[in-house]
Amino acid sequence: MTASTTRPTGTAEATALPVDIATMRGSARRLLADDAEPPMPDELETLTLQLRGHIMLAVPEVETAAAGLPEDDIPRACALACVGEARMRLNLEPGRTLPAGIAHAQRLARSVNALCDHYENLRGS
Repeated sequence: MTASTTRPTGTAEATALPVDIATMRGSARRLLADDAEPPMPDELETLTLQLRGHIMLAVPEVETAAAGLPEDDIPRACALACVGEARMRLNLEPGRTLPAGIAHAQRLARSVNALCDHYENLRGS
Protein backbone atom coordinates (compact mmCIF):
# COMPACT_ATOMS: atom_id res chain seq x y z
CA MET A 1 0.00 0.00 0.00
CA THR A 2 1.41 3.42 -0.91
CA ALA A 3 1.02 6.55 1.17
CA SER A 4 -0.88 9.45 -0.29
CA THR A 5 1.23 12.50 -1.07
CA THR A 6 -1.76 14.73 -1.65
CA ARG A 7 -2.15 17.53 0.86
CA PRO A 8 -5.57 18.13 2.35
CA THR A 9 -7.33 21.17 1.00
CA GLY A 10 -7.84 24.09 3.32
CA THR A 11 -4.37 24.01 4.85
CA ALA A 12 -2.61 27.34 5.19
CA GLU A 13 0.09 26.26 2.76
CA ALA A 14 -2.41 25.14 0.15
CA THR A 15 -4.36 28.42 0.28
CA ALA A 16 -1.48 30.87 0.70
CA LEU A 17 -0.89 33.17 -2.22
CA PRO A 18 2.46 34.75 -2.99
CA VAL A 19 2.97 38.36 -2.01
CA ASP A 20 2.50 40.60 -5.06
CA ILE A 21 5.52 42.86 -4.64
CA ALA A 22 4.97 44.67 -7.95
CA THR A 23 1.43 45.70 -7.01
CA MET A 24 2.50 46.77 -3.54
CA ARG A 25 5.36 48.87 -4.87
CA GLY A 26 3.07 50.37 -7.51
CA SER A 27 0.63 51.51 -4.84
CA ALA A 28 3.45 53.07 -2.82
CA ARG A 29 4.91 54.72 -5.91
CA ARG A 30 1.56 56.46 -6.51
CA LEU A 31 2.32 58.60 -3.46
CA LEU A 32 6.10 58.61 -3.25
CA ALA A 33 7.29 59.15 -6.82
CA ASP A 34 9.00 62.49 -7.46
CA ASP A 35 6.38 63.35 -10.07
CA ALA A 36 3.37 62.04 -8.08
CA GLU A 37 0.25 64.17 -8.31
CA PRO A 38 -1.56 64.72 -5.00
CA PRO A 39 -4.57 62.40 -4.89
CA MET A 40 -8.13 63.65 -4.66
CA PRO A 41 -9.89 62.97 -1.32
CA ASP A 42 -11.87 59.94 -2.56
CA GLU A 43 -8.77 58.51 -4.26
CA LEU A 44 -6.75 59.11 -1.09
CA GLU A 45 -9.18 57.08 0.99
CA THR A 46 -8.98 54.16 -1.46
CA LEU A 47 -5.18 54.36 -1.61
CA THR A 48 -4.89 54.49 2.18
CA LEU A 49 -7.08 51.40 2.57
CA GLN A 50 -5.07 49.61 -0.12
CA LEU A 51 -1.77 50.44 1.59
CA ARG A 52 -3.14 49.27 4.94
CA GLY A 53 -4.15 46.00 3.30
CA HIS A 54 -0.70 45.58 1.77
CA ILE A 55 0.87 46.06 5.20
CA MET A 56 -1.49 43.56 6.79
CA LEU A 57 -0.55 40.98 4.17
CA ALA A 58 3.19 41.65 4.21
CA VAL A 59 3.76 41.75 7.98
CA PRO A 60 3.17 38.03 8.63
CA GLU A 61 5.21 37.10 5.55
CA VAL A 62 8.20 39.16 6.71
CA GLU A 63 7.86 37.78 10.24
CA THR A 64 7.83 34.22 8.90
CA ALA A 65 10.89 34.86 6.75
CA ALA A 66 12.71 36.50 9.66
CA ALA A 67 11.83 33.65 12.03
CA GLY A 68 14.08 31.33 10.03
CA LEU A 69 17.17 33.39 10.85
CA PRO A 70 19.25 33.20 14.03
CA GLU A 71 18.08 35.50 16.82
CA ASP A 72 21.28 37.57 16.70
CA ASP A 73 21.12 38.07 12.91
CA ILE A 74 21.14 41.75 11.89
CA PRO A 75 18.81 41.38 8.85
CA ARG A 76 16.33 39.63 11.16
CA ALA A 77 16.47 42.45 13.70
CA CYS A 78 16.02 45.06 10.96
CA ALA A 79 13.06 43.23 9.44
CA LEU A 80 11.35 42.85 12.80
CA ALA A 81 11.93 46.53 13.60
CA CYS A 82 10.29 47.36 10.27
CA VAL A 83 7.34 45.13 11.18
CA GLY A 84 6.98 46.94 14.50
CA GLU A 85 7.00 50.33 12.82
CA ALA A 86 4.48 49.21 10.20
CA ARG A 87 2.14 47.93 12.93
CA MET A 88 2.49 51.21 14.79
CA ARG A 89 1.57 53.12 11.63
CA LEU A 90 -1.52 50.95 11.17
CA ASN A 91 -2.71 52.15 14.58
CA LEU A 92 -2.34 55.84 13.73
CA GLU A 93 -5.27 57.90 12.49
CA PRO A 94 -4.84 60.37 9.63
CA GLY A 95 -5.39 64.04 10.30
CA ARG A 96 -8.61 65.73 9.22
CA THR A 97 -7.16 67.80 6.41
CA LEU A 98 -6.19 66.59 2.95
CA PRO A 99 -2.46 67.37 3.46
CA ALA A 100 -2.48 65.45 6.77
CA GLY A 101 -4.21 62.51 5.09
CA ILE A 102 -1.64 62.52 2.29
CA ALA A 103 1.23 62.61 4.81
CA HIS A 104 -0.32 59.66 6.66
CA ALA A 105 -0.71 57.69 3.42
CA GLN A 106 2.90 58.49 2.46
CA ARG A 107 4.11 57.06 5.77
CA LEU A 108 2.10 53.90 5.08
CA ALA A 109 3.61 53.78 1.58
CA ARG A 110 7.13 54.00 3.01
CA SER A 111 6.30 51.08 5.31
CA VAL A 112 5.00 49.10 2.34
CA ASN A 113 8.25 49.72 0.44
CA ALA A 114 10.36 48.75 3.45
CA LEU A 115 8.37 45.55 4.02
CA CYS A 116 8.78 44.67 0.33
CA ASP A 117 12.54 45.21 0.63
CA HIS A 118 12.76 42.95 3.67
CA TYR A 119 10.54 40.32 2.07
CA GLU A 120 12.75 40.21 -1.02
CA ASN A 121 15.99 40.22 0.98
CA LEU A 122 14.92 37.53 3.42
CA ARG A 123 13.42 35.31 0.73
CA GLY A 124 16.42 35.75 -1.56
CA SER A 125 14.27 37.11 -4.39
